[in-house]
Amino acid sequence: MSTPPAPQSGSAQPMLAQPMLEVRDLHAYYGKSHILHGVHLDVRQGEIVSLLGRNGVGRSTTIKAVMGMVDCRGSVKFRGAELVGLKAFEVAHRGLGYVPENRDIFPTLTVRQNLLLGQKGTRQSGRWKMDDMFELFPRLRERADTEAGVLSGGEQQMLTLCRTLMGDPELVMIDEPTEGLAPKIVEQVARLFEEIRKRGVSILLVEQKLAIALDISERLYVMGHGRIVFEGRPSDVRGNAAMRKEWLEV
Repeated sequence: MSTPPAPQSGSAQPMLAQPMLEVRDLHAYYGKSHILHGVHLDVRQGEIVSLLGRNGVGRSTTIKAVMGMVDCRGSVKFRGAELVGLKAFEVAHRGLGYVPENRDIFPTLTVRQNLLLGQKGTRQSGRWKMDDMFELFPRLRERADTEAGVLSGGEQQMLTLCRTLMGDPELVMIDEPTEGLAPKIVEQVARLFEEIRKRGVSILLVEQKLAIALDISERLYVMGHGRIVFEGRPSDVRGNAAMRKEWLEV
């Protein structure tokens, strides 16, 4: 297997505010398997950043490492505080949310009960309330007292996103949210991302669908063989056919 080159950059970037999330020289392991090889990335306040690449290159492992769910070394700082070495619940209490690819709903609890479990305390005083979730996704209101296990895949994805937001994270990491969803639901999810951004919450998005990532992201990183091989804005990705062919297209 060839070693990826040093990451390419797109057009010159203006001076920006200090990142909210700073990942530096991140290495991650599953047992003896070395998955991430010095990953770096930044996410700033109210920014949508996408992490792209083919299946198996380490995108999901990256956000799991940030969340404290896999063995790793390097540096992950959130608002200047080091996260490496913390447990997942400790990372969550510092203001990071995580939406896994497998959704992880509580199937025997109702939609309403699943949303309530997302709250950090008995009072909901953050950016999001249950009525916000029902306004964004009216289908969840219709099924509020239905057991989550009988929801469709798209409805379960909505529920997982909304349950995470009920914890009022400052940054939410979302793994493959549109996988297997109908186009109409994908549009709803994209609108939710824009609403999240408007409320000052940052998003780090792992997404397979290039078109969606290009449409909603301020910046993008491309991974190959456990490393960042390209970073830039959507226009940089659109304008670099050679990079897309080498690292993104199947």
